[in-house]
Amino acid sequence: MNHWISVAVQTPAHSSVSGPLTYRSELPLPPGTLVRAPLGSREVLGIVWSPADGPPDGRAAEATRTIAGALEGIEPLSAPWLELVAFAAGYYQRALGELALAALPPQLRELSSTQLARRLKAGAGKPRDAGAGNAIEKNPDFIALSDQQTLALAEFDSKPGPFLLFGATGSGKTEVYLHAVAALLERDPGAQALVMVPEINLTPQLEARFNARFAPRYGDRAVVSLHSGMTHPQRLKSWLAAHSGAARIVLGTRMAVFASMPGLKLIVVDEEHDPSYKQQEGARYSARDLAVYRGRLDGAKVLLGSATPSLESWHHSRPATVDDPGGRYTRLVMPGRIGDAGFPKVRRVDMNHQPMRTVFSAPLLDAIRARVARGEQSMVFLNRRGYAPVLHCADCGWKSECPHCSAFRVFHKIDRTLRCHHCGFTERVPRACPACGNIDIAPLGRGTERLEEHLAELLEGDTRPDGTPIRIVRIDADTTKLKGALETQLAQVHSGEVDVLVGTQMIAKGHDFRRITLVAAVNPDGALFSSDFRAPERLFSLLMQSAGRAGRDAALVAASDSASEMWIQTFHPAHPLFEALKKHDYPAFAARELQERQAAAMPPFSFQALVRAEARTQEVAQGFLNAASTGAQDTLAAREGFEEVMARITLYGAVPMTVQRVANVERAQMLVESGSRAALQRFLAAWQEILRQTRTDPAHKGLIRWAIDVDPLTI
Repeated sequence: MNHWISVAVQTPAHSSVSGPLTYRSELPLPPGTLVRAPLGSREVLGIVWSPADGPPDGRAAEATRTIAGALEGIEPLSAPWLELVAFAAGYYQRALGELALAALPPQLRELSSTQLARRLKAGAGKPRDAGAGNAIEKNPDFIALSDQQTLALAEFDSKPGPFLLFGATGSGKTEVYLHAVAALLERDPGAQALVMVPEINLTPQLEARFNARFAPRYGDRAVVSLHSGMTHPQRLKSWLAAHSGAARIVLGTRMAVFASMPGLKLIVVDEEHDPSYKQQEGARYSARDLAVYRGRLDGAKVLLGSATPSLESWHHSRPATVDDPGGRYTRLVMPGRIGDAGFPKVRRVDMNHQPMRTVFSAPLLDAIRARVARGEQSMVFLNRRGYAPVLHCADCGWKSECPHCSAFRVFHKIDRTLRCHHCGFTERVPRACPACGNIDIAPLGRGTERLEEHLAELLEGDTRPDGTPIRIVRIDADTTKLKGALETQLAQVHSGEVDVLVGTQMIAKGHDFRRITLVAAVNPDGALFSSDFRAPERLFSLLMQSAGRAGRDAALVAASDSASEMWIQTFHPAHPLFEALKKHDYPAFAARELQERQAAAMPPFSFQALVRAEARTQEVAQGFLNAASTGAQDTLAAREGFEEVMARITLYGAVPMTVQRVANVERAQMLVESGSRAALQRFLAAWQEILRQTRTDPAHKGLIRWAIDVDPLTI
């Protein structure tokens, strides 16, 4: 007997086939079943989406292909999971099969039935039965909560959420997460928790903390990780553990929002403001926003945490007033640090009063020396890796431009290379200027590598209390390429082997450095006057997070009889952003930014999408976007029911992207804006067909690809 089923398979992006395909099956298969299905000349992994009424229109029953079989031993994916993927595909304007299959472990597509059965047998089993009793009382590693943590958890337990935990750096947000997870697992033997972090390098330390708390009680396999840094076998093992319920806690980066967890009852999104939660390739989804939506589908509580929340989350958690019903989120506040540790004192150095080309002001150098003399650590932050952004010739003006990108290649002194951070093109540093032959070519600007070298020169001759030289270590993407390098360097910092830590934003967030009492930002002014309206928000967040690395150990600060410090070297010391930073006053900064955004009708008071096009020439890229815009205004405006939608849509002209050429590909973008999210979504869904038709026009022959980015973070 034939059974008709709709199966989601991975089809090319923006193809006319974006939904499930109809297949025959000898057995009735429930939605969510993983199957092998023929597609063209290949056999691919697919997901049964729903029963089908019959063969596709215009096709005979015998012409409809039959699935090769179901993957045995794997329970069907849950209905909420299918609904989450369907929503994400629709909202972010991607094909259903593309998103659904990308959410599964890659190795599921590669293994034979025999190999998969072997993997399932090796990973079989359920978590250890914890027995009766209170998990927190039984585990001595649980730390007694402060009053503010207790109040936050009490409100979390008594209300439905979603919640925004606005906790200062060092206020103990992670401990709140641990207690919330412990209470859930104790209360519900089948419950699962998902805890998300923005970056891979934060996963190991969080995993260590969760394992220390929960492995003694629930077993070694109760906590698993899911992130792109894992091997395919590791990801499959963790996914199967989560899907079967054997894993009670899943820790992961943005991809973990799609983890199959049938018992999901709690979702924690740590550092919810971080841009890393937004995917920048393929389906450009926001894992933070999908976590909130998934909580609604699964009936799970959602806890977003940050010391510097995104302005969207801050706005959504605003309290109710007489004129405003308030936001959708419940705001939990933990304003103080654990152990009465005070906040770092913010010191601003006016670089207008320093000698020309000064990198480290004399007061800052003296402060670093004083910290070293007391056996404390300092951290210097600069969000630019490499030795120098540009190598240039003073005689003819030549600069180290990348031949394949509209950007400069960065000079890396350690291996004497010029390296493009956009396309990866690398060459040895030339012996002389390629344009005029001048041998005196020099670096222009500074990256972390040059900053480290310069600081070492300035501190040469200074010693630690034991008479040994001051030890400086740099942590950035260049020094942590090798496997295990980051863990080794962080261990050196934690053990006190390092006196001064130099690095990029990699070290500015999430790390609990107990001995650091001074943090310095040497060149933060660039973002103050950026064309990107989100730049001030990102800068304030980065500086607040950096400041939060200092003075986390109250006992150390008290013993040294000196407050921790955050030093800002700036040419604009009176800027309102630095005024708010000095007072550690995020609410004041957020209020000012939201007022400006409301006046300018910017998010969260409007909704945006970007359409990006890549082509062989800038003319083709912009021509495609402008033609698609004209097509939308001519076609959709005349469509029944679309007159009101088009009246609420603003289509801006196509413009080159900031870095308009990468790897010899020209890039352009077009902004679409609306005061209504529903109107924007309806427009984008209808516009897809016009975009596909426009691409087939011979005038746009050089077009390589195009993509829609809903709720973009960078414009």
